[in-house]
Amino acid sequence: MKKFLRRFVLIGLVLAISGVFFITSANFSSGFRAGVPVKISNKRVLFKTWEGKLNVDGLTNSGQGAIPTTWAFSIPADAEDVRAKIDQALIQDRRVKLMLQREIRKTLLAGRHQVLRL
Repeated sequence: MKKFLRRFVLIGLVLAISGVFFITSANFSSGFRAGVPVKISNKRVLFKTWEGKLNVDGLTNSGQGAIPTTWAFSIPADAEDVRAKIDQALIQDRRVKLMLQREIRKTLLAGRHQVLRL
């Protein structure tokens, strides 16, 4: 019985460590989005990120008529150069191409796409 219990605990520990490693390092989506930034703000209290919206040049029909298609994104606080470039594009009403990487831990904590570079 003790041998079974030891194996059970060991297997559970290995699975738990594997799960933590997967959640902290796995990427499940990456790609590019292009459009004109329409908003950027810093409103997170617990997780320091910059949140923004990108107009991806499309229209969505709704009960209120046609509205622009936007895409929400976030920029980590340590990516100051990316935020500055998006700020410039916002001021100049210029189109940008954003590379994104979606991570499981970021989605669980912040709930948004993470922009890696411009």
